[in-house]
Amino acid sequence: MNSKNFTWPVRVYYQHTDAGGVVYHGNYFDFMECARTELLQSLGFDLGHLARRQHLLFMVHSAQIAYHKPARLNDMLAVSARVARVGRARLVFMQTVKRGEETLVSAELTLACVDARTQKAVGVPEAIRRKLEEGT
Repeated sequence: MNSKNFTWPVRVYYQHTDAGGVVYHGNYFDFMECARTELLQSLGFDLGHLARRQHLLFMVHSAQIAYHKPARLNDMLAVSARVARVGRARLVFMQTVKRGEETLVSAELTLACVDARTQKAVGVPEAIRRKLEEGT
């Protein structure tokens, strides 16, 4: 799959940092979730609607992350999300967090498509699969 990178801007606020003014490592996951959500929204898929009406959730199944350099208070970041693979019930995303041209964080996250009521894996909806396979 050769999808395009979707990029979402994020400013680092006080609540994202530790006492030293450096972004707390767990907050990068929040930044990346925003980028994934906005990527799907840009394709016409409302995650709230999917959860409420179709009882579908995308839950993180696994994450591999590398922290290269720290982001700091008031930095402007570009958080990217690219779908690397669409499986039967999983989506694999490649993501980065950059400050200008400098890569601060890189990650591969696998999300499972699950039934919100049972938490069991279900197939990725055909409409989402089709749109993602078109190459976003």
